[in-house]
Amino acid sequence: MPLITETIVTTSNSAGDVHIAPLGLIATDGDRWTIAPFKPSRTLDNLRAVPFAVANHTDDVRVFAGCLTGRRDWAVRKAEQVQGGVLEAALSHWELAVEEVIEDDVRPKFVCRVAHVGNHAPWTGMNRAQAAVLECAVLVSRLHMLPSEKVEAELKYLEIAILKTAGTREEEAWSWLMERVDAWREKQA
Repeated sequence: MPLITETIVTTSNSAGDVHIAPLGLIATDGDRWTIAPFKPSRTLDNLRAVPFAVANHTDDVRVFAGCLTGRRDWAVRKAEQVQGGVLEAALSHWELAVEEVIEDDVRPKFVCRVAHVGNHAPWTGMNRAQAAVLECAVLVSRLHMLPSEKVEAELKYLEIAILKTAGTREEEAWSWLMERVDAWREKQA
């Protein structure tokens, strides 16, 4: 399995409107990273229109949870070397230029080179609750694909880290994700 780095990817359309989405970037040869958005998606449309992206590395897990729960209004500023936006909450970022597109019926792959690296603030480490929110965000994005027993077992395990190590940001992000889970549970009943 390849290395996958969970990040917040920003892309823009031809009008310059920035779209924010959590995505796992796949390590490729050398310093290249692959973005593989599902069809259909705004990220996919934007990469086809404007072949650049920014991988934003943040310790604020509310951004991950927010993107999955309709809270996408996060401040961005103009990228330095590529057309796109840098998340204000980013501790660092990579500006990516698409070099190759590998078509696929489900997830086309955009192989990118790192055109610029920006560092903005020190990373002070990650607590278990941050990791739990990130895992829960991935789980929430796949609720429609997973059996309910697996979802409930994963949530029960992840909640332990929230109860033991969460700060206010993690608690807020977790509550947003639980709103989505509760809505999903109602549909299952």
